[in-house]
Amino acid sequence: MALSKSPFGLLARRLGGDAPLPVAAERAILGLPLIIRTIEASRDIKYEGGTADHCCVILDGWTCCYQSLTDGRCQILSFHVPGDLPDLQSLYLPSPDLGMATVTRSIVAFVPHAEMRKLSDQYPAIAQAFWREVLVSAATHRAWITSLGRRDARQKLAHLFCELYLRLKAVGFTDGNSMPMPLRQTDFADALGLTSVHVNRMLKTLREEGVIDLYARRLVISDWEALCAVADFNPKYLHLTD
Repeated sequence: MALSKSPFGLLARRLGGDAPLPVAAERAILGLPLIIRTIEASRDIKYEGGTADHCCVILDGWTCCYQSLTDGRCQILSFHVPGDLPDLQSLYLPSPDLGMATVTRSIVAFVPHAEMRKLSDQYPAIAQAFWREVLVSAATHRAWITSLGRRDARQKLAHLFCELYLRLKAVGFTDGNSMPMPLRQTDFADALGLTSVHVNRMLKTLREEGVIDLYARRLVISDWEALCAVADFNPKYLHLTD
């Protein structure tokens, strides 16, 4: 199957990183057995504390990983877009310490752990790519921790916009300086440790500064350099190719 026509085309390119995977390894990824499900918005994909015997690949839509508190509050730990493999850690830690849920209506592919392990055993390049993916995920979490602990509300929001724009651009989901933005103010609040009211104020501030505009579920970055300056954004942690 051609890379561009495979459900795993984006994943294969992502796992290749700076250097494309060997042809045989790429074909093996494209040939993985999978179950594809369409899941409506705001539904759980995996539950905290459950067991996992498969990994998920996001084919379409937006999802998130989260942890819940006993009082019902939730902390969003990461957002995921097409091509992402959000729960690769479950291949090595099969009892998840986090939940996964859809943000929008999403199409998700489920791949058995046994097949993923077989793939990494047979192809050292894939085992290395899996390890790289886990390390990039850890780097991204460190960047989020820094934002939560040290950036003010305006900087936090700007930093998240910068990250999401580059990640979506890498998989071809941007249009010039604009990108889809289906996140609600409550999503931003749960990800950034803010209230919805405060998020609304910061969105208004960034608009008034001429940095961004947000309408019809799209974010337009009016001034990329200014947005990066507000966020004190350094994209190295994402380890994206140009």
